[in-house]
Amino acid sequence: MSATSNVEGIELLTLSHDRLRAVVAGVPEGAWSVPTPCSEWTVAQVLNHARLDQQAYGAAVTGTGWPEADAFHPADALDVDVTAELDKVLAGVADVYAGLPADAEEVATPLGPLPFRVAAAAAAMDAAVHAWDIAVATGQASPLDDALAGGVRLAADRLADHLRDAFGVFAAAREVPEGAGRAEALLAFLGRDPHWAPAGA
Repeated sequence: MSATSNVEGIELLTLSHDRLRAVVAGVPEGAWSVPTPCSEWTVAQVLNHARLDQQAYGAAVTGTGWPEADAFHPADALDVDVTAELDKVLAGVADVYAGLPADAEEVATPLGPLPFRVAAAAAAMDAAVHAWDIAVATGQASPLDDALAGGVRLAADRLADHLRDAFGVFAAAREVPEGAGRAEALLAFLGRDPHWAPAGA
């Protein structure tokens, strides 16, 4: 896949899920409690938030399997193998979306009905941005390249302002750094500092 080619639909969702899995698998031992770009949230809390969000995307379609907790008040830790639990949730969401027609005009989501491409991009955006949060907090390479960022920008452009106003999910958009690529531009648009690093790094 070209580094500058957008991906969309189920391929985009699969790519973002794979990136999130890889980042979670790369969290060093003892790093679950370190701070992240998500204000006041640790790595463990961001992971649990991402897991609950993805679970909600699947449940919105099927009507069952809703998250057992509030994604905006994620627990510090899970009482299960985090990698196995994440795999189960991501696989379930991917299966649900793979069974939907790519030209569906309305797909049920936690944000209301959306066209399939936007719904898949929204779920992918959630996974991809939180993968980035965890990666930069734990010293890993960014999982958010221009191809992934270009794919999820569809959802960002349509939903970011609503998510800011209704849920406070994203901070106010930042000025895009001069010469920024699509990944940096996306992060700035979503209120993230593209050059965020842990204190003292």
